[in-house]
Amino acid sequence: MNVERLHTVVLITPNGERRRLRKARRRAAARIGADDRAARRDAARARRVAEAAERRATVILPKAGEPGPAALRTSGRFRLPKHQDTSATWGRAYPFLAEGGLGADGMFVGQDLYSGSAFVYDPWVLYARGLITAPNVVVAGIVGSGKSSLAKSLCTRSISFGRRVYVACDPKGEWTPVAQAVGGQAITLGHGHRTRLNPLDPGHRRTDLDDAAWAAQLAARRRDLLGALAETVLDRRLTPLEHTAIDTALADVFRTSDVPVLPMVVDRLLAPDRRHDSDGRLAEDGRLPGHALRRLVAGDLAGMFDGPSTVTFDPTLPMVTLDLSAVAENDTAISLLMTCASAWMESALLDTAGGPRWVVYDEAWRLMSHPALLRRMDAQWRLARWYGIANMLIFHKLSDLENVGDAGSAMRALASSLLANAETRVIYRQESDQLGPTAAALGLTRTERGLLPTLNTGQGLWRIRERSFVVQHQLHPAEAQLFDTSTRLTANV
Repeated sequence: MNVERLHTVVLITPNGERRRLRKARRRAAARIGADDRAARRDAARARRVAEAAERRATVILPKAGEPGPAALRTSGRFRLPKHQDTSATWGRAYPFLAEGGLGADGMFVGQDLYSGSAFVYDPWVLYARGLITAPNVVVAGIVGSGKSSLAKSLCTRSISFGRRVYVACDPKGEWTPVAQAVGGQAITLGHGHRTRLNPLDPGHRRTDLDDAAWAAQLAARRRDLLGALAETVLDRRLTPLEHTAIDTALADVFRTSDVPVLPMVVDRLLAPDRRHDSDGRLAEDGRLPGHALRRLVAGDLAGMFDGPSTVTFDPTLPMVTLDLSAVAENDTAISLLMTCASAWMESALLDTAGGPRWVVYDEAWRLMSHPALLRRMDAQWRLARWYGIANMLIFHKLSDLENVGDAGSAMRALASSLLANAETRVIYRQESDQLGPTAAALGLTRTERGLLPTLNTGQGLWRIRERSFVVQHQLHPAEAQLFDTSTRLTANV
């Protein structure tokens, strides 16, 4: 058996030969890298040459434009003549520039003259939506501008929405036919009328008070009323001794009568019980307040507040007004009547369960000159949100506020606070000399200020917080006839 033998051949390379191979490999790698770099340089050079050729081939206009009239470029300003057109054309060219309005919930007022849409207003709705924080309203305008018609239509239209209306002061008797037309009550006070109100009546009892709280509130209201009446006649604040005399007289009267009347209080002030006035000082302290209150018992206001009430205040009626036209010529008498009547209806006004109610003060400039009445109005305005009422103040011009008291006095501050606590201000036409005070009081812009003397009858500038509207108030023919206040001037024409 033959066996083949395997032989392994090992080639042994000398050291010199290995070095030569390594050098050859390095030289080959260097040549490949040099060729690659040369190729990239050639490609970049060709790219730069192509870009330069493209730039040289591109034509660029000079900065000043091509010469000649057809170049459509000029170094001067481009001017075109002004273009005038109708508002209908501009309305399509530039839409959505008018105020969007206050929504559709509330009483219809009229037409927004800027947008052409219906203008609707309700202070309780706006307060619930957070658009206002105070529901009070101020309406100002010259005679014949339409402010009274606006106030009456707002109040009467709101009755359908469940609101009630209390007109706390009607010096001209304009609200009497309105109250009768809506099924309300007009209480006429003054000489020649048989109506009598006892300002010390308990009045409407609030539903949220127990017996003790009701008795305390009733006693406080009666003390405040007698003090306010005395201060109005005396034209000054009462001293502590005079307050004590009034408190003592009231306490003595209540021992003999559950429902006292003013003559009883006057008698106790002028002739106190000897058990409480052994030295006669109490009679001396109450002498001036007693004679001041005597004016309502035996003076020029006798027969209106010196006996039991002949009418009752029904807070469920849609409208209750106090007609003071019989004493309209006497500002002090109106103030006393207002103070008594306000206390008489105050228990119903301050009932939180009474629902939304308007409280209207017409011809308010006559009321703000009396400190006691102004303080009662200010307190009522500050608590309007708590009691669910919206106060409405109606006067001719905002500069009437500057005639209240002296500059820097407490009365001036109270009058200014009435405007500050009313976030709805409706300004009808104003005379040219009133534009400055009105613009300063309301913070009007130059455009709004220029609008005021140009407004026609029934057109008003509505400022609701920071929003402005120019509204044309619209009346139904029946409303126009009912609200008309110029019949006396036109009856014989």
